[in-house]
Amino acid sequence: MISQTTPSKFKPYTRQTIFLARQWQWLRADLQEAVQVVSHVLPFRTNQYVLDQLIDWDKVEDDPIYRLTFPHRDMLPAEEYEQLRELVLFKRNDAATAAAVRRIRARMNPHPAGQVTHNVPRLDGVALRGLQHKYAQTVQFFPSAAQACHAHCTYCSRWPQFVTMDAMKFQAHASNALVAYLRAHPEVTDVLITGGDPLVMPASALAECIEPLLAPELAHIRSIRIGTKSVAYWPHRFVTDPDSDDLLRLFERVAASGKSLAVMGHYSHAVELRNEVAQQAVRRIVASGAELRMQGPLVRHVNDDPATWAELWSTGQELGAIPGYMFVERDTGPQDYFKVPLARAHAIFLAACQAVPGLAGGVNGPSMSTHAGRVGVDGIDTIDGEKVFALRFLEARNRDWVGRRFFARFDPGATWIDELAPAFGEKAFFFESGDAAGAAVPNGRVIPIARALELA
Repeated sequence: MISQTTPSKFKPYTRQTIFLARQWQWLRADLQEAVQVVSHVLPFRTNQYVLDQLIDWDKVEDDPIYRLTFPHRDMLPAEEYEQLRELVLFKRNDAATAAAVRRIRARMNPHPAGQVTHNVPRLDGVALRGLQHKYAQTVQFFPSAAQACHAHCTYCSRWPQFVTMDAMKFQAHASNALVAYLRAHPEVTDVLITGGDPLVMPASALAECIEPLLAPELAHIRSIRIGTKSVAYWPHRFVTDPDSDDLLRLFERVAASGKSLAVMGHYSHAVELRNEVAQQAVRRIVASGAELRMQGPLVRHVNDDPATWAELWSTGQELGAIPGYMFVERDTGPQDYFKVPLARAHAIFLAACQAVPGLAGGVNGPSMSTHAGRVGVDGIDTIDGEKVFALRFLEARNRDWVGRRFFARFDPGATWIDELAPAFGEKAFFFESGDAAGAAVPNGRVIPIARALELA
């Protein structure tokens, strides 16, 4: 059962208020318990549109959007769940609960791939904690007003942004530092405004971030991207919100300036594009002169079948959106709950591309956002009698690596690059010997961030 009511305005729910939603009473006691316990570790936020329009409450345990937005007990190891359950529901010891939560979060690899240790840029010797500069041509900007989403995905790699780990957060209170940094770095051509979700911001606040980038002195900035889940979780942002027209006029101004504007729409399942309001949002974005590029991770329990991706991409194409990336679930948070073996991910990707005519050459995937760069799984081959994964850098810290192919021994159970070994008897992958500055680039997930965690 999916409710047919349409919310008139945005109404969020959190752990403290979810019991006010009528759907809460439809859940079994064990599912309610899991939400109350696990949401102490992972951020939980949903809204009335998600509850009414995207979840089938007759099949709630297997419903992909329910699994995408509501915490489950299996997102924690059984021992951790039972310990936290005892503290939260019975002992009600706030200090002990907080300590247990910190320990669990610390082992969940918050901010993977060098986001804290390697990606934060400096200007005049000062670290700019509201920016990230991993790839030479692209800077990510995290406005402080964008540190929320219309609803949180349980797989989200940005989960530390939404919980009490302040030392791990990226946020800038103004765009002044961004503009100054871009002036000093003419090699940068792309700015990605991200969060959280920048489209929780009023159009006027988003304009304060974007309009300085249109100045003649920043002519080297050719592309502006906005990362958002609002297209799926609150498409009314582009249709009926009080400032939705102002938002689209901002998009039109960017397009008129001659710069490229891309809305990087995070879609996780075909159901997110089945409603008329969601389709209308796509049409309005595209009509403004902005591109809408579709991207999302492949996650077990949610979208690990080709038909879901084929429907999502086909519908998006028909509406004018551009299917872009299928990501591999990142090695952070409850990865064990959501991860899919790379071999199966590649098979799902191929089957989905083959079901959508003309699409195979336009989508990148499956791809891993690793410390060294974004690595795509190009195929599974047999070379000189050895079965291998063919891998390729789609983006890299070292620009000389972009497009370079390399090979790993085939492992049917591997879910991330640190579980792969080099093929053909090599002792290490080529990028592990050093980056552009001659420093070693680790393959694995362990990057020293202990001090940042202590501060959190």
